[in-house]
Amino acid sequence: MTMTLPSALDAEQNVDKNMKISVVGLGYVGLPLAVALSRQFNVIGFDISKDRVSELEAGHDRTMEIDPPVLRASTVTYTTDIAQTAEADLHIVTVPTPVDEGNKPDLKPLESACKAIAPIMKKGSIVVVESTVYPGVTEDVCGPILEAGSGLVCGQDFYLGYSPERINPGDRVHTVDKIIKVIAGQTEQVADILEVVYGAATTGGTFRARNIKTAEAAKVIENAQRDINIAFINEATMIFQKLGISAYDVLETAGTKWNFLNFTPGLVGGHCIGIDPFYLAHRATEVGHDPDLILTGRRINESMAGFIANSVGSRIPAGSKILVLGLTFKENVPDLRNTKITEIVSGLQELGHSVDVHDPLADKAEAQQFFGIDLIGTLANLQGYDAIVGAVAHSVYKELSDVALESIIKPGGLIADVKGIWRGRELSEATKRWQL
Repeated sequence: MTMTLPSALDAEQNVDKNMKISVVGLGYVGLPLAVALSRQFNVIGFDISKDRVSELEAGHDRTMEIDPPVLRASTVTYTTDIAQTAEADLHIVTVPTPVDEGNKPDLKPLESACKAIAPIMKKGSIVVVESTVYPGVTEDVCGPILEAGSGLVCGQDFYLGYSPERINPGDRVHTVDKIIKVIAGQTEQVADILEVVYGAATTGGTFRARNIKTAEAAKVIENAQRDINIAFINEATMIFQKLGISAYDVLETAGTKWNFLNFTPGLVGGHCIGIDPFYLAHRATEVGHDPDLILTGRRINESMAGFIANSVGSRIPAGSKILVLGLTFKENVPDLRNTKITEIVSGLQELGHSVDVHDPLADKAEAQQFFGIDLIGTLANLQGYDAIVGAVAHSVYKELSDVALESIIKPGGLIADVKGIWRGRELSEATKRWQL
């Protein structure tokens, strides 16, 4: 196939370091990628949020993925005007792909991004999707939208690629500039170009998938696999609770075997693991396959918050006053998306208990706006609670002394340790304890 590419891109992999790249969506995925690429290329970051762009221009990243000095030193330019990305040779789409209320894929953010890009694309552009999707979305959904909005022919006038994001929020080891980047192109030449571009942004190297659908499928099973493994541990934990033993003690023992998989019980929230299996299940159903195991894993993990609320609620007097520590979906990140802690809170409230919530990283305004939760500002001088629920293993909670921890509860109160934060602590005999 003859390709018409901008002068910045050619078939010999001579990718001009002055080529222009746009990153569409500047959240947990887009911003780190834009910063990494800007070390080698001319990058412009687009986001629909004026507040987000303003804070990035001021050198602040609310997601805490990029440290302020690194952000301020970056050469990325930011905009809320998609027209300013018109000169880009390569458009990389990193918008969210959530599910709707029925747990069906919600492709509206991705479709909107493609509709925005289409009219300003130049001939020879490459559009790469990084968002997690089910196999076929890049070519069957994004391609036609880009064609319709641009008047260009996909595979002739512009080209598609896919490079699944692998951002793990709060992980400072497996960052985008260090991990293996999977790439796939509509043609071998497009794959060549993406291999050079992404290879320049990461020391981890690249892996060329056989085709775009293969890369899409690989991404969606990465998180589905984790979801299923966590579901097994969660179900085992429910069994162990009935047997009067701790899952953490069992896992510590089983973990002495060399090939035992290191998964722990808990809540599965966030924008990936709790969402992506529904994308694979949706596509499976479309092609006539019943995704029984995938959906069973989802059902078990979705039930975990209720199990925890009932387990805690049954161990304290009616109408107890409870302090829940942590609201974000995982430790040491400010991300509240799809957090399951809210279900613990509501479950305890439905049992007739009064619940306060503290989280030093979560945005107070977002907690109120999205969940109606007024976060407590400080742990200082808190006392008189019947129970503490350690729901998120933030470092600040791990660092609480035994005295500080017990001073929050009444004598004989309960410390419920969902995440094994305080295992091994020598607390007073009067203090009641519960853990998964």
